[in-house]
Amino acid sequence: MNAVVAAVIVMLVLSLLRIHVVAALIVGAITGGLISGMSLEGTIEAFNSGLGNGATVALSYATLGAFAVAIGKSGLAHALADRALAMVGRQERSGNGTAGKSVRFLIIGLLLVVAMSSQNILPIHIAFIPLIVPPLLYVMGKLNLDRRLVACVLTFGLITPYMFLPVGFGGIYLNEILLANVADNGIVTDDINVMSAMALPALGMVVGLVVAVFISYRGDRKYDLSRTEPTESVETRYNSWTLFMALVAIAVAFVVQLWLGSMILGALTGFVLFNLSGVVRWKESDDLFTEGMKMLAMIGFIMIAANGFAEVMRETGQIETLVQGSVEAIGNNKAMGAFLMLVVGLLITMGIGSSFSTIPIIAALYVPLALELGFSPMAIVALVGTAGALGDAGSPASDSTLGPTAGLNVDGQHNHIWDTVVPTFLHYNLPLLVFGWVAAMVL
Repeated sequence: MNAVVAAVIVMLVLSLLRIHVVAALIVGAITGGLISGMSLEGTIEAFNSGLGNGATVALSYATLGAFAVAIGKSGLAHALADRALAMVGRQERSGNGTAGKSVRFLIIGLLLVVAMSSQNILPIHIAFIPLIVPPLLYVMGKLNLDRRLVACVLTFGLITPYMFLPVGFGGIYLNEILLANVADNGIVTDDINVMSAMALPALGMVVGLVVAVFISYRGDRKYDLSRTEPTESVETRYNSWTLFMALVAIAVAFVVQLWLGSMILGALTGFVLFNLSGVVRWKESDDLFTEGMKMLAMIGFIMIAANGFAEVMRETGQIETLVQGSVEAIGNNKAMGAFLMLVVGLLITMGIGSSFSTIPIIAALYVPLALELGFSPMAIVALVGTAGALGDAGSPASDSTLGPTAGLNVDGQHNHIWDTVVPTFLHYNLPLLVFGWVAAMVL
């Protein structure tokens, strides 16, 4: 068996058996390394050498976590939660079931808009989740709102904007990574409209979201409010000044991040502004910063381990073997070629956990193959872009699944694998396979 496929399967099976994701990544990496013929020492050395690649991402999440806690201190998230809870109370007193549904859709709509904005308008990525979601858990529990639905909504908002809109993280993924790597491998991309190329795959994500909202998870799911209420109904004091400063700090962090291209400096600037304004007292800033770093530290550790896993996969040399084996199976069958390239992209991204890191790996191999099979430049962009995005949803090591779990599981009632990873895999990867294949065939 191909070492990459074996490593990904081992990692996924262990994760489904509720083994911690970090442990699953380590065991999967060692399995892949040994199957490829690498020695145990060589596998561990490759794993260790890859860990440093995740350090910047881990530090970014740590500082974003601190910034999120500071925003939470301002009371902005609790103000939203109080408004939602008041609406639920009015609905209960009136006995109007339609009002309850309207509150549910209001919460879903709010989270969807914020998640999508976090990729483009205010590119803070997953940092908003531990800020906004935990204060809403009690409200969700009162409404019997299925958290698997919320996970699907958040993951949609974290992925679809960057794979379709060339702004913020989308500008990085579509222009600086996707088009740049396709161009580096012999395709003239000057006349390619990347939004047109990725429109059908993005439509597949929309279909998955609609299925999740109106079919899969439209029913009620009960949660133990006694476990949620003590954590989430703690009174947080806020006033017009603290709410105003929260909005100012968010705006300043956004400007700094765009100006300097650093999430770390953007988050730090926002945190310092909270100190200067008095929303966060200087004597408590150290404790708040530490608390925020702890909040997203687990995601950071998983991303670091995922980079070690990815480095072992590269060192095995069998990513190329996997693709070349697919080429031999394809022959001159264009339809089969598109399908196999998408499936291989799914496996690679699920193992690496990052669509941004997958594109450079597969572009060098896919572009010559796609040209040989007769795909147009537009179809090649759609094929490579979709193959990279496939697996971001549904990967145990992806921040697009880790982020929602971090917010939804603060009371221990939301399992990462079965309540986030499996639902997002089914609702997004399967439609992406279909719509990505259609895009490759018709463009």
